[in-house]
Amino acid sequence: MKTIRRLLHAEVLTAVTFVTLAFLALFSFFDFVDQLPSIGRPGIGAGYQLPQALSYVALQVPNHLYELLPITVLIGTIYVMTRMAQSSEFTILRTSGLEPWRALRTLMTVGAVFVVLTFVIGDFLAPWADRTSQLLKARYQGNITVGQTGAWLREKQPYGQFAVNVNALASDGGMRGVRVFEFDNKGLLVSMTRSPTAQFESDEAWLLEQAERIEFTSRGTEASRVERTQIANFRWPTQITSEMVSAAVLRPDRMSTLDLFQYIRHLNANNQSAERYEIEFWKKVFYPLSCLVMVVLALPFAYLHFRNEGISVYVFGGVMAGISFFFLNNVFGYIGELRHWQPWLTAALPGMIYSLLSLGTFGWLVLRR
Repeated sequence: MKTIRRLLHAEVLTAVTFVTLAFLALFSFFDFVDQLPSIGRPGIGAGYQLPQALSYVALQVPNHLYELLPITVLIGTIYVMTRMAQSSEFTILRTSGLEPWRALRTLMTVGAVFVVLTFVIGDFLAPWADRTSQLLKARYQGNITVGQTGAWLREKQPYGQFAVNVNALASDGGMRGVRVFEFDNKGLLVSMTRSPTAQFESDEAWLLEQAERIEFTSRGTEASRVERTQIANFRWPTQITSEMVSAAVLRPDRMSTLDLFQYIRHLNANNQSAERYEIEFWKKVFYPLSCLVMVVLALPFAYLHFRNEGISVYVFGGVMAGISFFFLNNVFGYIGELRHWQPWLTAALPGMIYSLLSLGTFGWLVLRR
């Protein structure tokens, strides 16, 4: 059985690798075409040129790899199963003692490898690559702007509440156009501090450069007074980290699981809606497990009888099934947010549907027939 396991593992790994490389080449080509209009435009320094465009395309590869792995696992495994069934190799393996449940365990083992790989890429490599690519564009094309009003964040502290507005992220990792509004526990505006540039001094403070601080004071029945102060370097203690600002600026699905969890806690602590980020968090948890679902869905193809021209039809069916899973995963995220479903259920439903389909097909085609 060790020889059979090695054979199946090697065949699946090889097929999945070739399918993944083919899809990555296609998506990288699309990314490069999308960057062509930006090449040569005047910007910071020498502007955005071909080397920067190629670097940006290369940094998009981890994100594509994370999104494509469950689909390529399905397509590659279906190809291996159908090819072995067509050449009667799998029939020989069955007569040699490869029972359905043993075949399932063998494929689940290689599926677990892809689960770990998908999790590592999605939680470590893809967030870093996406952040680096955005900073690369900012360095040569300008700051990363956030709509017309910028990104807004809130924070509660023991002595008051704060609303923070960040207009853009800079290429050096800092912020541009920062405004900090301070309110007391009664909701009255106490001060406003604005700065053209700011840096993340640590996880517990921001450093606002060339800041202007405006304080609103009231003394009893006297009229309110406004005091303006210019401060070269104003240190503002806060628990809002660079990852939280990036989450408000960039796409939440490009964040790591830990960053999403911390940002959700921050939103809940400040009475802000975290439903969108909770859905993305649970997607991060369940999405790698879909690789196991895909190998189960591919196993029944080994028990079919093929003619010489029939293999391409089943491989094409595998492509359509993989694409449908990708779209279903995205659609359920939007539907769950609109309908206010439980975040974990919204993220798990596509995998549950395909799991039932996989096990139902396996039970009917493999065990009963």
